[in-house]
Amino acid sequence: MFTPRDLAQIKEMNLSLDEVEEQLKRFKQGFPYLTIISAATIDKGIMRIPETAEKHYIEEWAHFLRDDHQVVKFVPASGAASRMFKDLFAFLDADYAVPTTEAEKTFFGNIDKFAFYLSLDASCKDLYGHTVSELVERGRYKDVVSALLMPDGLNYGYLPKGLLLFHKYPEGNRTPVGEHLTEGSYYAMNRDREVNIHFTVSPEHRPFFEALVGARKSAYEMKLDCFFDVSYSEQKPCTNTIAVDMNDEPFREEDGSLLFRPGGHGALIENLNDVDAEIIFIKNIDNVVPDRLKPHEAQYKKLLAGVLVRLRQRAFGYLEKLEKGNCSTEELAEMFEFTKNELCIIPPEGGLTESLPDYLKRKLDRPFRVCGMVKNVGEPGGGPFIVKNADGTASLQILESSQIDLNDPKAMEALRKSSHFNPVDLVCAVKDRKGKKYHLPDYVDKNTGFISKKSKNGKELKALELPGLWNGGMSDWNTIFVEVPISTFNPVKTVNDLLRPEHQ
Repeated sequence: MFTPRDLAQIKEMNLSLDEVEEQLKRFKQGFPYLTIISAATIDKGIMRIPETAEKHYIEEWAHFLRDDHQVVKFVPASGAASRMFKDLFAFLDADYAVPTTEAEKTFFGNIDKFAFYLSLDASCKDLYGHTVSELVERGRYKDVVSALLMPDGLNYGYLPKGLLLFHKYPEGNRTPVGEHLTEGSYYAMNRDREVNIHFTVSPEHRPFFEALVGARKSAYEMKLDCFFDVSYSEQKPCTNTIAVDMNDEPFREEDGSLLFRPGGHGALIENLNDVDAEIIFIKNIDNVVPDRLKPHEAQYKKLLAGVLVRLRQRAFGYLEKLEKGNCSTEELAEMFEFTKNELCIIPPEGGLTESLPDYLKRKLDRPFRVCGMVKNVGEPGGGPFIVKNADGTASLQILESSQIDLNDPKAMEALRKSSHFNPVDLVCAVKDRKGKKYHLPDYVDKNTGFISKKSKNGKELKALELPGLWNGGMSDWNTIFVEVPISTFNPVKTVNDLLRPEHQ
């Protein structure tokens, strides 16, 4: 099937032939749907922490930060913003020249409210010799959009979201990168007043991120009285996956070479694995708020981190006892109840096939994550479910709709009862009790990828998505779900989302 040229290309990508053949097999076999036990709901997998108890967890996190611990804020930031401007790209291609759709009218009716307005105004003057308002008066709406999106203007249609101006401030408008730096100082600052932030970026945009941080970092440090250590990584080529045509044969470019595509955000488990830290906060690049809302947002980040620290500490205590051996029946029963009630790990229906101490060691000695869950109000996002695992146990998982069998009445009933979703709000503990980093790819469920349909040069193709970072990529972690208010979730999926009160 593969030519010598193909084999050289596979080798160049740091992939093995076995891996590529395994991927091709996946296209033919597909991925199994997950067996859903039920939706995770309040008091059945999702913790609702009373207001009176919140401060104890927040204090727990403050106490943790006073010791010498490595904390990193990890921000996936490589995706281009093109989807954010889908409606405006459609307007450029439309056979009409005046804003017609609701989205177009909203954009132009509020254009001066965007943080990028002054930059857009300057771009319009450079390109056309007129301001935005003059072009609008003349009916030259498409020129305004072109100045915003195209490479000879602001190039917003092709830049990543992290580099776009989101919020207005008297001292200078701010990008999501600036907001993430600022936000990190609220809950991820160590005892030496250092804030470690890691952005995953695409290779072509990395210089822009570095330039932006280089230009702004010292001003933020002075304002916030802290030091920023900002690092970057790129998706590894070895996480790319082969594409196939509609007959499941390798898709070939016009020059005959194989087509490999990025394996989705699940590839970032490799990047996460390379981060040297004990605790890692994960949050999407576009979920940021202006300074006036940051204290509220930070409160719940500290809450999640406090829950993580407390539960992990208990697990470490139990592991220490198990390692010493000679645990009493009562102690083993307490540990078992902890895994069942606090970590929501349901034992196999037919009983354990290994000794209780071995089972407890296996379940307690692995990475931990606490995930913020918000009430489902129709926003897209993965949902919390209790799912059966390969070893017969059941545990908490975040599922995407592609992992759910829509023809299974039980799964559909669980989907109907699902009350919350995960807005990518995670705090992770990735070292064992002796301070050794877990090898995170060992905890991925490889059966949870999915196949999506794409096109290239007008030809249809199938692409293989790796198990999502916070879905199958963290399948074999200890997982805790905690309810947080919807007000902590303020994503920017379309440009008009920036007009929401939270972003103004």
